[in-house]
Amino acid sequence: MPTDYHHGARVLEINEGIRPIRTISTAVIGLVAVAEDADPTVFPEDTPVLITDIDTAIGKAGVKGTLASSLDAIADQAKPVVIVVRAKKGATDAEQTSNLIGTTNAAGKLTGMKALMSAQAKFGFKPRILGVPGLDNLQVATELAAIAKRLRAFAYVSAFNCKTKEEANTYRQNFGQREVMVIWPDFVNWDTATNAEVVAPAVARALGLRAYIDETVGWHKTLSNVPVEGVQGISRDVFWDLQDPATDAGILNAAGVTTLIRRDGFRFWGSRTCSADALFAFESATRTAHVLADTIADAQFAMIDLPMHPTLIRDLLESINAKGREMVSNKQLLGFSAWVDESINTPDVIKAGKFYIDYDYTPVPPLENLMLRQRITDRHLVDFAKKISM
Repeated sequence: MPTDYHHGARVLEINEGIRPIRTISTAVIGLVAVAEDADPTVFPEDTPVLITDIDTAIGKAGVKGTLASSLDAIADQAKPVVIVVRAKKGATDAEQTSNLIGTTNAAGKLTGMKALMSAQAKFGFKPRILGVPGLDNLQVATELAAIAKRLRAFAYVSAFNCKTKEEANTYRQNFGQREVMVIWPDFVNWDTATNAEVVAPAVARALGLRAYIDETVGWHKTLSNVPVEGVQGISRDVFWDLQDPATDAGILNAAGVTTLIRRDGFRFWGSRTCSADALFAFESATRTAHVLADTIADAQFAMIDLPMHPTLIRDLLESINAKGREMVSNKQLLGFSAWVDESINTPDVIKAGKFYIDYDYTPVPPLENLMLRQRITDRHLVDFAKKISM
């Protein structure tokens, strides 16, 4: 070929080697709300809207419905990225539920909360923290749980319309997904629109606090036992004691319901999901699984369709192990290891363009139950007389 001959020097770029893996963004809220008087140019109905300046967005959210109050509750905790879907106002409760759940219309557009699934195509990232504050009845919450599973996101839902802890515990049994946390009761705060104290959905502040924790501590820390901003009370009496498990809070937590307590401010109390699998009983375990799955998989996009030489697999393996070591060093994991299993990567598998890399990890559990063992003893009286004469 004519290009084989050259009297001079050439540079051939060899772009092999380990690629750094970047952790996915987790502090991205997906909020579904209703606001019939919101600015339709800023918040078009059934359309995901990216909010990066939450204070400005509140001024365009109207005063009716749940949008403005939910954004304000989030802003009290942090200033995260929020993807908002404004559902249509329904004439009846049943119509409102259908509008919130949404569908795929004749034009192929996703509506209601289903529109959250189009956010990645539109903005380049997924909402990871989901909620429908104040409107999350059982039908809405059930659909939100399904969407959370598809997005590898986490949904916070209320024990809707439950008046007692017993009702809340029974309500919790409607869910078995690791992507869901049930919260009861709600907060109380001052509403500037009505100039009165109102019941404020705890879910809205859970969304904001979750984003705040992600940004300041990390996704491996649960929602529990962090001060909540902008609230002045709890909508129901919840008896709580740090040392006594036989309390309202203890009974709720034992049933997998996160509750609210007052201790040095107001706090969420409880770290449990609705998972039917004990491996994902804690919120932090579920979110660790989500973060690892998307972080490691997304980082391999550039590698897909490259020639599958052993050096490529070696680089992939070392990149994954390097990320795991980083997470362990950052105390986000207790352990991590990736390896190649030769028994499954047979010549026929490799010839078909497939390759398997295995990895395991250990999430960091929360210190939920600290056992302090107190003893009384006489041994400090043995040299009592000597201490007097000293």
